Amino acid sequence: MTHSALLALTVALGLRHGVDPDHLAVIDGLSRVRPSRWNGVLFAIGHGALVTLLAVGVGGLLARMIGPYTPWLLILLGGINLWRLISPVPHHHRGFSRIGRTSPLLLGVFFGAGFETASQLSALVLAADINPWILGILFSAGMVLVDGTDGYLAYRTQSQAIAGGRRALRASRALGIFVVVFSFALGGAELLNLDVDRVALPLGCVLFVYLVALRIWGASETAEGTHSNSTAETESTLFEPESALADGTGRESPSF
Repeated sequence: MTHSALLALTVALGLRHGVDPDHLAVIDGLSRVRPSRWNGVLFAIGHGALVTLLAVGVGGLLARMIGPYTPWLLILLGGINLWRLISPVPHHHRGFSRIGRTSPLLLGVFFGAGFETASQLSALVLAADINPWILGILFSAGMVLVDGTDGYLAYRTQSQAIAGGRRALRASRALGIFVVVFSFALGGAELLNLDVDRVALPLGCVLFVYLVALRIWGASETAEGTHSNSTAETESTLFEPESALADGTGRESPSF
């Protein structure tokens, strides 16, 4: 196999790894707590950084230290999203909760503590004598494409839900259910040492397609909904008493 083919294989490996169900659950779970278009990108960079260090031959001690905590972090994220589904909290456009400031980059490092992908990269390094840093960058680039897309779409869905889009609000709740189910299921499987690698790729691909379709459905009413909402707000403002206008009371975003 030529060097160019191995490099392409490395990118494909990153793309494949990016659709793992745990990646989707973490990124979508973060986006429901802390909406940001960079959640997926930062998660992929942190994940790829640790995998690259493992492929280079360093970082093993760090991975062994943080690896046991990964399933618990996934379960914690599922618990937070379950709480938000049961007891919705109004979203504000300013500031985030303390939990909402969780760094996606740091979570990416934690979830990169698995040795399987690092072993695959190391095998490619040994097979063709390629610089492991180059392979790590290409692997991370593949993950950034998938996880970055997922993170951006999740951010758009949450932003539209906060703006009052009804379909986006339903899509956000559906995403919350997905995060809760798969966070508990995947975290529990990891704690019980169950092998889910054989179903990770097909399940992840199906979930990725489903999540993209759900967000497209949620965004399909954006233009019409935004126009009608702005018209209704304008009309209500015109007929609002002067005392109400002078009050300056702000409106909260919908809960979900």
